[in-house]
Amino acid sequence: MMSGNQLGQETSPYLLQHADNPVHWRPWSQAALDEAKAAGKPVLLSVGYAACHWCHVMAHESFEDAETAAVMNDLFINIKVDREERPDVDAIYMSALQLMGQRGGWPLTMFLTPDGEPFWGGTYFPKDSAFGRPGFKDVLRQVADAYHQSPEKVSNNTGALVDALRKGLNLPQSSEPPAALALPVVDQLAESLAGHVDPEWGGLRGAPKFPVVFAFDALWRSWHRTGRQELHDAVLLTLDRLCQGGIYDHLGGGFARYSTDAQWLVPHFEKMLYDNAQLIDLMTSVWQETRSPLLQARVEETVDWLEREMIAENGAFASSLDADTEGEEGRFYVWTKDEIDRVLGTDADAALFKRAYDVRPGGNWEGKTVLNRNFSDVGDEPALETKLYRARMLLLRERDKRVMPGRDDKVLADWNGLMIHALARAGAAFGRPEWVDLARSAYDGIRDTMSRPGDRLGHSFRKGRLQDVAMLDDYANMARAALTLHQVTGVADFIDHASRWVAVLDAEYWDDAAGGYFLTAADATDLILRTKSAQDNATPSGNGTMAVVLATLWHLTGEERYRRRAIDLIEHFRALALNSYPHGATLLHGFEVLEDAVQVVIAGTGSAAGALAEAALDAPAPGLILQRATDPAALPQSHPAHGKTPVDGQAAAYVCRGTVCSAPVTDAEDLRAQLAAR
Repeated sequence: MMSGNQLGQETSPYLLQHADNPVHWRPWSQAALDEAKAAGKPVLLSVGYAACHWCHVMAHESFEDAETAAVMNDLFINIKVDREERPDVDAIYMSALQLMGQRGGWPLTMFLTPDGEPFWGGTYFPKDSAFGRPGFKDVLRQVADAYHQSPEKVSNNTGALVDALRKGLNLPQSSEPPAALALPVVDQLAESLAGHVDPEWGGLRGAPKFPVVFAFDALWRSWHRTGRQELHDAVLLTLDRLCQGGIYDHLGGGFARYSTDAQWLVPHFEKMLYDNAQLIDLMTSVWQETRSPLLQARVEETVDWLEREMIAENGAFASSLDADTEGEEGRFYVWTKDEIDRVLGTDADAALFKRAYDVRPGGNWEGKTVLNRNFSDVGDEPALETKLYRARMLLLRERDKRVMPGRDDKVLADWNGLMIHALARAGAAFGRPEWVDLARSAYDGIRDTMSRPGDRLGHSFRKGRLQDVAMLDDYANMARAALTLHQVTGVADFIDHASRWVAVLDAEYWDDAAGGYFLTAADATDLILRTKSAQDNATPSGNGTMAVVLATLWHLTGEERYRRRAIDLIEHFRALALNSYPHGATLLHGFEVLEDAVQVVIAGTGSAAGALAEAALDAPAPGLILQRATDPAALPQSHPAHGKTPVDGQAAAYVCRGTVCSAPVTDAEDLRAQLAAR
């Protein structure tokens, strides 16, 4: 039996943060569970991630404390997991915690049998009893006593939990009868959700407040179909407040994960790749309709941040930036009035900045200032914005002298897929080919360094090492990214890549017995069960994204197998998606693409065809699918544009809805106007 901390050979930045703890940590493995069995000890499983503030707090209080570590080492085999590296492990035990009636969150602290079966758990525990929470050392002793002194009770707990996990995760259940699925049903759900939007600050009511991008994306699509103004206004209000709030980094660009308050003022300051990807995508969609200078600025600034701070070793994107610096949350980002005066001086332009960005003598958070513009009475005239920009650049140069937040530079295929899709769309919409190039570089980095034999992917890559396991979301998000790149660039290889990844999912992840894709492959060996869900959380669900991918592939290729698989997938999760709305919004998006996609088919080649493609990609038409048909006769006979040709030798676009296509359009502005009309 090995003793000591075994995390030093890992590549995960989160695990390496704990490599010097006096706790005898092991990484997740069957060997660690076997060690617990041989020692006759229960397992303490601790799950977190590198940018997690409360994970750092518990580490400093307990895992770095020799006395607490001694209790942990004496009573348990201790396993540390990076939830971003092993979302499959996290999904099982987070669900188990919630089945116990507890609120989920990180750090996740679970107690398991040596077979990996959960019997009790929690999230953050203080070192000593406080705020009505038991001290961690007391918890450790009580749990170990219960494990050894009450084995029947532990066995009953594990049996009930594992049984509930199998029912709840593999076979979606609902007490409500499943409604028939139709676009008006989806739109009614959106209208109901709009009633839960904060009428003053946007976002869903309450605090803490998350962007919940998938929900507002769904509202935007329903507005396009219905014209219901409250849906439109809810999205615009939310994006305006987000973009002007403290959740946005007004100096360096990029959004934090969530706000601790209802006014988007004070975030937990970590920046996650997946949030910024989804926000770029939504802001692009809304900008295509509104041409909002604010949204354009936020997209440009966030992409600048991405390129400046988030490119990783293989050309793809790093996962996150930490909330803490020098042991203090937000220290890198916040200011005092005196610090700002030292940089900007006290002239009229400095006073203008302080009025615009809520800078006051006592600060707006714990004596410091979180820069934001939600309380500003300063207008947005170009001359004023120029002055504010100069001030921001002075402060950014000063801030760059501070100790930077830690960067989790592991590359995750699923999160990169989200960003590649968003960047490619934004690059096409805003006419920024360099953004498309950035997306392609990240895409190539994933394919070059994270591919395995048999068209398999790995989930996580860092320091030249690729993790063997891959998740449904890796394939789903990378396939969607490939289809977006195909539509933006016209390169046919991207469709082939997406098709090959879908084939892997069909062979290794599809549940032949019940339907739907499992999160993990059939050859996963170190889990007590394979989970399956279509619920959107911080990221869109893999099954939901696959519904979008399959529907898109069907439109692009005409291959009936993609349509059938999309229908099977949507039907399997239909009740869950409808009854848990908006957390099933991505799956319903797949249904919308299947039933209501706008296809633009461009027949012909040359610069005129390119101008038509640019007009289509710039158009405010959610769910638009672009097909460049250099040979329209090659389209399947079932395709509504089969046989459509250029007009008098000139490239022509056909706008197809369902089985009907428009008359040919040869002028790019005419095409843009037709697509903008609802």
